[in-house]
Amino acid sequence: MSIRLTVLSVVENVAAEQEKTLTPLANDTVLANSGLDSLCFAIIVARLEDTLGVDPFTASEEVYFPVTFGDFVALYENAAAA
Repeated sequence: MSIRLTVLSVVENVAAEQEKTLTPLANDTVLANSGLDSLCFAIIVARLEDTLGVDPFTASEEVYFPVTFGDFVALYENAAAA
């Protein structure tokens, strides 16, 4: 499974578990408008670290917070490639 599909699957699962209404996710979907809250994102990051073996938020000294879903996916794709 590609990283994009893995991220999408984890996001959808967490939204369902947390009973959040998820907006359709496209590359330009702003994360703040996705229907998820900060707890959801914390769970997503933890699950993606378990699944992909990387946490891009601690893997680099440079702090970067993605704004869109496309940015979020790219962050994981770049971290996994490094």
